[in-house]
Amino acid sequence: MSTDSGSRAHQGGERRGTAPVTEGARLRAWSTAWPGRAVLAAERVALEEFLPNLFGYYLLQVGSLCDPQAVSASRIRSRVCVTDAQPRFDEECPSVVGSAQSLPFAADSVDVVVLQHVLEFQDSPHEALREAERVLVPEGHLVLAGFNPFSLVGLWRAAERRRAGPPWSGRFVSPTRVKDWLALLGLEATEVRMLFFRPPFSRPALLRRLRRLESLGARLWPYAGGVYVIVARKRVATLTPIKPRWLPRRGLVGVRLAEPSARWDTGLEMPPTRRGGDLEA
Repeated sequence: MSTDSGSRAHQGGERRGTAPVTEGARLRAWSTAWPGRAVLAAERVALEEFLPNLFGYYLLQVGSLCDPQAVSASRIRSRVCVTDAQPRFDEECPSVVGSAQSLPFAADSVDVVVLQHVLEFQDSPHEALREAERVLVPEGHLVLAGFNPFSLVGLWRAAERRRAGPPWSGRFVSPTRVKDWLALLGLEATEVRMLFFRPPFSRPALLRRLRRLESLGARLWPYAGGVYVIVARKRVATLTPIKPRWLPRRGLVGVRLAEPSARWDTGLEMPPTRRGGDLEA
């Protein structure tokens, strides 16, 4: 065997020995290139508008796209990120390794949960929403971002799904369906914002030229945005105690028994009858 062939075999062995690239890693790689950078920039503008109005003590980011800069506009200082990547020791937003379908937090312990493109890559997106609802405090808020299948981004996914990885390999869920799922969990959608009306081209110069489509799309076809951001509030029904109404106890016989109307003179003394609690001779 020649030296070149031996070196190629050694390199191939190293490639085979390396860990496979996860779906989350591919999604993070997409977010650092175009058009991922343009999509996340549009989402960050919406988050900077919504997060300052959501108050509390703890904020939780979930997903492969956890980025402290995405939630920097929030007034909540205690922030934690749950991701599938290696844990990051960041003082502003420390991260832990976990799953969106099994969050390592107690029930009713988090004020704001941010799910950024999480539902598209879950085997059971309902379970991820149920976990977010579980950890939210009453009147807490859920902020989620997702891809709209009924848009230019959705059409692009239909063409690229078989030969490309994330995000095109994910399961896009419409905002209408997401709101229905949230309603079943007792979460009321208070804000819905549609974003990114441009085709997801990978050339930044072409994306800049099509920037005018953002304002036109918001006016002419507002429901055809490629990305949506939904803010939902956890509603908890309060129970009002009602004083019970005690009904009078009924007797065994519901009607009054009839009494004899006359006495027969047989020479025998009739037994006394009871009337009104007194004995009558």
